[in-house]
Amino acid sequence: MKKQILVLFGVACVALLSSCQQTPSLGAYDAYNRPASKPSNPNNVRVKVSTSNQMAYVMEGNKALLVMPISVGTASTPTPKGNFTIYSKQEYRRAQTHGYYVYGNGQYGQGYLRNKPAGTSFVGTPMPYWMEFKSAYGFHTGWMKDRPCTHGCIRMHHNVAPKFFAIVKTGTPVSISSSQPEDATIGRNIPRPPDASPLPDFPLDYMVTNKVYKRHKSPIFN
Repeated sequence: MKKQILVLFGVACVALLSSCQQTPSLGAYDAYNRPASKPSNPNNVRVKVSTSNQMAYVMEGNKALLVMPISVGTASTPTPKGNFTIYSKQEYRRAQTHGYYVYGNGQYGQGYLRNKPAGTSFVGTPMPYWMEFKSAYGFHTGWMKDRPCTHGCIRMHHNVAPKFFAIVKTGTPVSISSSQPEDATIGRNIPRPPDASPLPDFPLDYMVTNKVYKRHKSPIFN
């Protein structure tokens, strides 16, 4: 009987350790980064997005300036495919339709602007380093997951987003398709950030401040 108990205890401990190892910490998520280079001629930069590989390639000619994992739209809310152009850049953008309700007593709620309770003010969801390529669709900082998870926008890790923002300019062409030729070469075996799904979201009183825009590492270029 004691032997059976010890065996069961051992199995439970192994399962617990395995579970702990699979759950990333915020520190591990925050440590993620990708190397990047600035272009010789910004006019020659183009962005290629592979939705199946969830990867973006920032190219200058045949040179990759930045290869970054991304999160794209789900099957029901897909990232649009086609050829586009970056036409708007906003480092401190907030969403206009969803966000946070601010009550007079210092409490906060979360939801859509159309459902805003009477007597509250509204602060949109932060979307740092916004770069719009189609109306209501853009690249921006957001939680990265290991599967398509957005409403169609393209999410970037917060340490990589300012590098992308610095390299890409208004007028940069963007090609989005299910796959790209680079998937089989420079897009292979690129490490992704830990899946953010198990991580708790930040407190609402933090999300309504501008601190959320500055949690990234200072961008360094090769």
